[in-house]
Amino acid sequence: MIIIGVDPGTIITGFGIVKYENSKLSYLYSGIIKTPTTKEIPPRLESIYNELTRLIKLYNPSQFAIETVFYNNNVQSILKIGYVRGISLLAAQQHKLEINEYSPREIKKSVVGNGAASKEQVQFMIKKLLSLNIDFPKFDESDAIAIAICHAFKKDSLSHKSGSWKKFIDANPDKVL
Repeated sequence: MIIIGVDPGTIITGFGIVKYENSKLSYLYSGIIKTPTTKEIPPRLESIYNELTRLIKLYNPSQFAIETVFYNNNVQSILKIGYVRGISLLAAQQHKLEINEYSPREIKKSVVGNGAASKEQVQFMIKKLLSLNIDFPKFDESDAIAIAICHAFKKDSLSHKSGSWKKFIDANPDKVL
C-alpha cells in the first residue's frame, strides 16, 4: 500500500509518501508546501490543496494519514490549522483514499516508542526505519513521514501492544541499532 502522510500548517505543510508491503517500509517522496505569508489564507489554502491533489494523482496512494489538532493557547493558530486539515481531508476524500487521523503522541509512540519523543528523535527513527541518508530542512517534512509510518504500523497491527514489533524486526534486521 502507498500512504501519504500530512503534517498540516498554513505556512508550511509537510508531506511524506511511503510504501508498505510485506512488513517492509520504502521511502517514495517527501517535502514541504510553503505558502507566502504575504498572501491571505484562501489563496494559501488553494496552493496546499492543489499540491496535495497533484501528489495524490502522481503517486496514487490508497491511504491518507493526517495529524489531529493538538491543544494550543492560540485560538487563531488552531483555526488556521483546521482550515488546512479541512482542505487536506477534502483532497483525500475526492480521490477516495482511506483516511486516518493520529494524535502527535500516538505518532511519536508508534515511530519512536515514546509518546513524548522530541522531533529530533522522530527524525532519527524515520531515517533509521527507511534507511535514509538525507537531511530534512524542516521538521514538518519528517513529521509527515512519521505520520505515514505510524499509519503503516497501525494498519498492519505493528505496535508494541500487539507484540508484532518482532515481525517487523525479523523482516528488517538492518534497522536494528
